[in-house]
Amino acid sequence: MASSGCALADPSRARFCRDGAAAAHLKLVSIGIILVTSALGITLPVALARVFHGRPAYTRALLLIKCFAAGVILSTSLVHVLPDAFAALSDCQLASRHPWRDFPFSGFVSLIGALLALLVDFAATSHATEASAKPGYSPIGSEEAGKTVALEIGCHGMATTGDEEERLAKLKQRMVSQVLEIGIVFHSVIIGVTMGMSQNRCTIQPLVAALAFHQIFEGMGLGGCIAQAGFSLVTVAYMCIMFSVTTPMGIVLGMMIFYLTGYDDSSPNALILEGLLGSLSAGVLVYMALVDLIAVDFFHNKTMSSSPPLKKASYIALVLGSAAMSVLALWA
Repeated sequence: MASSGCALADPSRARFCRDGAAAAHLKLVSIGIILVTSALGITLPVALARVFHGRPAYTRALLLIKCFAAGVILSTSLVHVLPDAFAALSDCQLASRHPWRDFPFSGFVSLIGALLALLVDFAATSHATEASAKPGYSPIGSEEAGKTVALEIGCHGMATTGDEEERLAKLKQRMVSQVLEIGIVFHSVIIGVTMGMSQNRCTIQPLVAALAFHQIFEGMGLGGCIAQAGFSLVTVAYMCIMFSVTTPMGIVLGMMIFYLTGYDDSSPNALILEGLLGSLSAGVLVYMALVDLIAVDFFHNKTMSSSPPLKKASYIALVLGSAAMSVLALWA
């Protein structure tokens, strides 16, 4: 979303586009549109998962949704977030200044984001594994489940690992969903604030429609992960609401910043902030998409491994998710 303040432009067009009143009207309309499309995108896979839960095709349908989601998130990071961050940090206002001209900060901060995501992933997984290995530990569950484990220990000297593996997988999926939402929220805030500070109606007008589709696909991606994580209804509702309101709140925040300070979204400081936060978000999203979503499902999912047609369908869903999100880069 970065825009250069150095490029030469037609003065008459610049005066026509620089209309604060028209831009404010478009932004107010966009808040409602983006709120509705965001809510629709994230709640659709969650609702479908709850409706079809327990049916024969439930597991396969959820896997296809998750693969589509992985494609959306991977494309979001590589086609939308990272190029915008690179454009912000390579803007002509920064390209001639030290240290921005001397080092590829966008790639470096993306690397930091990926390494931080790995650290969180590794720490959480290690903590869960160590906790389950402690003597006297039993997974949180029903009293009947606890008696069953105790009986197995008494008869065989050790407890079955099937339930424990399933519990750890569910815990990992929940952590993935939460970290993924944090990365997407970063991105949504950046888009919203940038749009809220802009006074260029020529830029905002096509952006509204593009962002509406953008939020639908990104919401479907996150919603697919949330649906598989098995959160409580309260947690699911909270995560859906947070995603739905983040971009509209970012737009409102951007409008407040502009009207209170006159802060220019194309100023050097704004470009630096946008570029660094976008790069960090891109690194987190790339790691989550490749490691915690695509690699887990395509190489460690028993349902997919036992069904070659499902594996092919999952790959097609992954490509479709990537393509759908990539096409939106033509407008936003």
